[in-house]
Amino acid sequence: LGVFLTCTYTAKEATKKPKKPKLYVPQIDCDVKAGKIINPEFIAKCPPGCQDVKYRVYGTDIYASFSSVCNAAIHSGIIDNTGGKILVQKVAGHSGYRGSFSNGVRSLSLPRWRESFLVSEGKPRRGVTYPSTLEYSSSKSTAVKSGNDHGNVPTGDAVRKEYQTSPAPTPATQMATTTPTPTTTTTDPSTTVPQPTTTPAPTRTTAAAAKARPGLHRIRDMAFSGTSTSASNRNIVQHNTGIQRQGPVATFQRAAGSPAHLAMETDLWKPGLSLFDTGFSSREQLHPKPLESISQGNQNCKVDLSFLMDGSWSIGKRRFQLQKRFLGNVAQALGIGSAGPLMGIIQYGDDPSTEFNLKTYANAKDLRNAIEKIQQKGGLSNVGKALSFVNKNFFLDANGNRGGAPNVVVVLVDGWPTDQVEEASRLARESGINIFFVTVEAAAQNEKQNVIEPNFVDKAVCRTNGFYSINVPSWFSLHKVVQPLVKRVCDTDRLVCSKTCLNSADIGFVIDGSSSVGTSNFRTVLQFVANISKEFEISDTDTRVGAVQYTYEQRLEFSFDKYSTKEDVLSAIRRISYWSGGTSTGAAISYASEQLFSKSKPNKRKIMILITDGRSYDDVSVPAMEAHRNGVIAYSIGVAWAAPDELEAIATDPDKEHSFFVDEFDNLYRYVNQLIQNICTEFNSQPRN
Repeated sequence: LGVFLTCTYTAKEATKKPKKPKLYVPQIDCDVKAGKIINPEFIAKCPPGCQDVKYRVYGTDIYASFSSVCNAAIHSGIIDNTGGKILVQKVAGHSGYRGSFSNGVRSLSLPRWRESFLVSEGKPRRGVTYPSTLEYSSSKSTAVKSGNDHGNVPTGDAVRKEYQTSPAPTPATQMATTTPTPTTTTTDPSTTVPQPTTTPAPTRTTAAAAKARPGLHRIRDMAFSGTSTSASNRNIVQHNTGIQRQGPVATFQRAAGSPAHLAMETDLWKPGLSLFDTGFSSREQLHPKPLESISQGNQNCKVDLSFLMDGSWSIGKRRFQLQKRFLGNVAQALGIGSAGPLMGIIQYGDDPSTEFNLKTYANAKDLRNAIEKIQQKGGLSNVGKALSFVNKNFFLDANGNRGGAPNVVVVLVDGWPTDQVEEASRLARESGINIFFVTVEAAAQNEKQNVIEPNFVDKAVCRTNGFYSINVPSWFSLHKVVQPLVKRVCDTDRLVCSKTCLNSADIGFVIDGSSSVGTSNFRTVLQFVANISKEFEISDTDTRVGAVQYTYEQRLEFSFDKYSTKEDVLSAIRRISYWSGGTSTGAAISYASEQLFSKSKPNKRKIMILITDGRSYDDVSVPAMEAHRNGVIAYSIGVAWAAPDELEAIATDPDKEHSFFVDEFDNLYRYVNQLIQNICTEFNSQPRN
């Protein structure tokens, strides 16, 4: 019996599952940004109270890495303001992040950033080991100090400050993925950055029954010649029990192992590279399918166009044919071609779908033939949904977007939309898309109570000055607006929504070169200037950069029109030699106004970024006020002994968004992201009249 009991006990002990070690979850503060944490994947605990506007978030679902991790988790609905555990995964940077309002948090839009992250429920993934302590980066650069060498530039090797080292999460076993990569995704063979794949979200039906389209749009008289079938289709009430909503949801494949290839924050210089290396690559080359006939097109009208055609039931078959004829005539009048305008079409009803993209056809004849073959979708007139689709999916490199050509969307709508357009339009505009509206047979006075969003055109178009909207009384007179519309979309000087916060400024740096700065600190200032400059899209037609150095005197280092590429600008910054002398900041502001900003282009935002380490020997308030009156947006950055009252006088109002102070030069890097954020926030808040 004793032997039997002993064997039984031993067998039970052998079959017991070993207890999993308890995972210790590190806590992070509300202001911690994903880019400051080195670990590529981690679980962390957010404290209560992170739902605050001061913890900024950029993006929706996929967030730029300088967003607050915890506030992004609140925005995505993973946690609420009471805090909780979250799982963070770093992913590659994106060419655009759209802002939105969700769960009480307003996220902002951003044209691009070099690193992103995803937030999900704080449960460990199978086979992944998570760190119990997080590894942070200080992003400081080593300073080269030499008694007899005042001209050398530091190598820029990043100094990494580790609070506690811990292993990066690595899968315990290699897991094969079976998710297919879409054919439209371009993969660079030299990198292992995972590419996003798009999978359809499960269809869901709204609880409330949607009103049929004819209940919102009037059923017009059918007093036109045509078949009885076409006329009867206009009078059929399409009963819906709900609106079926289906949209793409972005998912990501992660490479096995630790994704060490992911870039850190903008101000972290890669070891082994020169301090002023740009760290960016040229735009991927497009590889469209070979076309039978390629035309150069109208080279005076180089735009990338997307037409949103109304496929709703309210338009009817006859009017749908008139719409197709109109689009064919527009294609012919534009002069479609590889060196001129390119045109794609999206048809919308309940949901949008791409008929063909920008690179599908490169001549008007093929394009017109394709338009004739388009079949009507039916459904409602969900314009807002279509605009969101365009913003996320249409103007991509893989679809033929050329980058240097303005992005234009022309919305054709029968009567009025059946959903909200304001938020989707705002996000599209912030992404640099110029929105035109062509409304046909607008609501009569007795029908206006049926319009879901009054003044929807003014809420959607790029500017509310009348240039971006055309109202046509009837589909039968639509042909009359072909030439006026073509003339407007080809007037690239007036396509102001192509401008974003990163490609529409003249940025002038005013740099203190006084004796108190010193050679080593002056190189740190130049690194700060380069870090800011490299985040902008620099060319003779995009953002331009100039620089002035000052002591008692002033020196124009280079003007706005001197360099037209990012590489040349960064090289010019590297070559600036330290001057040494007194500190006359007021005279420097006047000099910058005369030598830099008086030569700024009329359509550019004039931005002055002044860096100083001490009190000025002359008055700064009068020159600063004069610069403000001339439209210069001034940012002041003070170091060490700089006078706060002078920094506030130099800065544009409100001071707290345009004036910064650091106690030592090595901390300048802290304000690279903040400056860019504030510049973009200010740009996106401009009035649209």
